[in-house]
Amino acid sequence: MPPKSSQDALSYQGYVREVRLNWDRVERKNSYPFALPAIRNLERLTLNPGVTFVIGENGSGKSTLVEAIAVAWGFNPEGGSKNFNFGTRLSHSPLSESLTLVKGVYRPDDGFFLRAESFFNVATEVEQLGVSGYGHRSLHEQSHGESFMALLTNRFWGKGLYVLDEPEAALSPTRQMAMLTRMHQLVADQSQFIIATHSPILMAYPGATILELSADGIKQVPYTETEHYIVTREFLNNPERMLSILIEEKGGAEKE
Repeated sequence: MPPKSSQDALSYQGYVREVRLNWDRVERKNSYPFALPAIRNLERLTLNPGVTFVIGENGSGKSTLVEAIAVAWGFNPEGGSKNFNFGTRLSHSPLSESLTLVKGVYRPDDGFFLRAESFFNVATEVEQLGVSGYGHRSLHEQSHGESFMALLTNRFWGKGLYVLDEPEAALSPTRQMAMLTRMHQLVADQSQFIIATHSPILMAYPGATILELSADGIKQVPYTETEHYIVTREFLNNPERMLSILIEEKGGAEKE
């Protein structure tokens, strides 16, 4: 059963209000991930009490940053709640050791770190431990997308901090929309989400903060100015033209 809380809704301002990078704790500033363009000038980030999206091109460091926030909070690096303490491969970066999380007044009653790439390991741990609260079917007996939705529906109880790394990886567009509905229910119940994503569907969540990682650092951007939105809109508005550019012209250049 989910825990209960007596926190005052009027005082709720998020569980993690700010993320600070303490450079005096960094011994090798020119090493990964501190040398990444988006990280090397990072000092502090203000998070939305509801939903914060962390976006950027592959290799920009968005998953590394979100993972570091999760580990700094106390989550297992491979995913799960704070009660999970398994590890199949030590792969997380040292970034978490240099972060300070500025916390809100209240502590969450619930929390979970979801990583698309290691969710299989989390599902295995749930099965081995016989942990309840994930639905009536084993996560391994469902498709990847079904198990993700079972987690969101059955295990995310509300009044929680939920850190998600590319959750759209297993979800169809329709399921991503269903995820938006579930997220909205949880945000209304004083939950906070920090999500690394490529999905223009998820990014459309109203009132969210979108932090974009690029060669110029980290900046907040409006939804309609994200590359994800612009590229998707251009493709869907005129797929024939885009395919001509991507396939025919490129193919012709290669033949020459």
